[in-house]
Amino acid sequence: MTTLVRGRGGRRRTPLASLSLLSLPLLAVLLAGCGIRSTQVPTDFGPAPSRVPCALSGQDITTQSSRGIPVQVFLICSGQLVTVDRSVRIPDGTAEGVRRVLVAQGLLDELAETPSTPEQQAGYTTDVRGGMTVSRPRPKDPEDALRLSTPPQDLTSAALAQIICTFSDSAAARDDGSVILGGPDATPLRSYECPTDVRANPTTKSPPSTPISGA
Repeated sequence: MTTLVRGRGGRRRTPLASLSLLSLPLLAVLLAGCGIRSTQVPTDFGPAPSRVPCALSGQDITTQSSRGIPVQVFLICSGQLVTVDRSVRIPDGTAEGVRRVLVAQGLLDELAETPSTPEQQAGYTTDVRGGMTVSRPRPKDPEDALRLSTPPQDLTSAALAQIICTFSDSAAARDDGSVILGGPDATPLRSYECPTDVRANPTTKSPPSTPISGA
């Protein structure tokens, strides 16, 4: 039974059920005009990301370290330098000068290693290439200088930033955190630093440096 609604004067109005049916096409037109499409099928945007960028779980971090001196190296992630845990092995009783070089070589080797699978999944990369070595200072060099087999100016901005920032937080650095670095043979030495803006933009900002006089 359809209910009728009478207004003033006894005039008969349209049934309520008919009004509801008539309003549906009008609603669809209004929605289409607003750029909203009706759908009866849930939209599938795919699975959520499995790992937050630059975030490693506790288990992932543990598997990166082994027996030796715990250290940290800087890898690249989301366009910035981010520390990860590593370790280097130094024989007991090693003299300070030799120790500095061994620590630097160990850090350099870790930087050149391909990041682990969990690190790659989290977005970590490295711009440092393998085969580079660190040697002791030449006779006229400062005793805390380090020399690379590749001239620093031949490295990419990101690779140099990784090396300098990693060395500056280790026993390879001077007491003030700066790093005296040069290339092979008679390549001039420079004192490098790792400021905050370099850590934030290693691909566009090279570590600032000053020449070492007399070296």
